Amino acid sequence: MNDAPETSATPFPLTNGRTRGYRADAVDDFLARARAAFESGDSTEIDASAVRTAAFPLVRRGYQVAAVDGALSRIEDAFAAREREQALSRRGARAWVGQSRKLAQEVLDRLTRPKGRRFRRVGLLRFGYRVDEVDLVADKIARFLENGEAVTVDQVRSVAFRMQRRGYSEAQVDAVLDATVEVMLAVV
Repeated sequence: MNDAPETSATPFPLTNGRTRGYRADAVDDFLARARAAFESGDSTEIDASAVRTAAFPLVRRGYQVAAVDGALSRIEDAFAAREREQALSRRGARAWVGQSRKLAQEVLDRLTRPKGRRFRRVGLLRFGYRVDEVDLVADKIARFLENGEAVTVDQVRSVAFRMQRRGYSEAQVDAVLDATVEVMLAVV
């Protein structure tokens, strides 16, 4: 007879102590739906964009955030590669490149606005992303789009900003970062 305690295998390490992690059942449900969508080839419910913007509640004894985020990055890459292949076969390389170039130009137009005015500011009593930090990242991404300066998809995915009163709108900044990732994955 084995007196060892029963352990259940989890796909990701769990947090401990006061550290919060992603709620396991929410992550497991999303990953099951993503796997089904990928295996069936049906990207109407889940595609690379849905993977990129997936969010989960934070709880004690949840999945470690870094481990889940790393897996989501790999899953997003797989969806993006398949979407790129499907678009190339459906529309052809010229249309795909044209669409990617248009999105890249929209991002570049936003990022080359004057410093301090690249995004909408939140209200006087609200907090948003630190303007100087966002502008620094915006300059780096703009140099990537204009001159091919080295920036990786993971660097854009993992960028984090501190908060300040009257900072930039989180939603606008996040949307441009998502569009940047989309452009980068389109040309990989």
